[in-house]
Amino acid sequence: MTTSWKWSMAARHLYVVRHGAASPFGELTDVGRRQSHLLGDRLARLPVDAVWHSPLPRAASTAQVLGEHLPGVPVAEAAELVDHVPHVPAEVPPAWAGFFDGHDAAEAAAGARLADALTARFARPAVTETHEVLVTHAYQVAWLVRHALGAPPDRWLAMSCGNTALTVLQHRDGTPPALVLHNDMGHLPPDLRWTGFGPGVRP
Repeated sequence: MTTSWKWSMAARHLYVVRHGAASPFGELTDVGRRQSHLLGDRLARLPVDAVWHSPLPRAASTAQVLGEHLPGVPVAEAAELVDHVPHVPAEVPPAWAGFFDGHDAAEAAAGARLADALTARFARPAVTETHEVLVTHAYQVAWLVRHALGAPPDRWLAMSCGNTALTVLQHRDGTPPALVLHNDMGHLPPDLRWTGFGPGVRP
């Protein structure tokens, strides 16, 4: 007996990307613009309904470049996508002690509220089939992936993301979220990959 499976529920497709490579002042570099145009070429093959971006200049500029490849698709700011630390562990791993130094309880609570707002707005099913691009930051990509996998809050710490790397999540009513792609840089030539990471051997 053969059984065919057919999705009968509308899916919310999220194409989550980190902004292009940026300068220390938070502006896109020439490399970041090249990365963004190449990502735009890739996304142009998809039925994108909207592009949402963080309020920060590096994300807003990346989204504007993507918009050049998606004529007629609205490009708009979403405050929930702003860069922030989404979760401060109760017991900070020794390797991360320096990173969390200075994060007091008030700052941790503010980050948690932003993280909750991010998932409440985007990490849920839609009434109709939708395809949305989210241009955000490495921590927010990690948080959305962690949330989709149902992993403990601390797990966002170990997830890295390259500039303009593509992560795809799907949300449907009645089923767990699906992680389709993570940190996919297939649209980038070798010399434009792995920006945004620390030093180390790369596959």
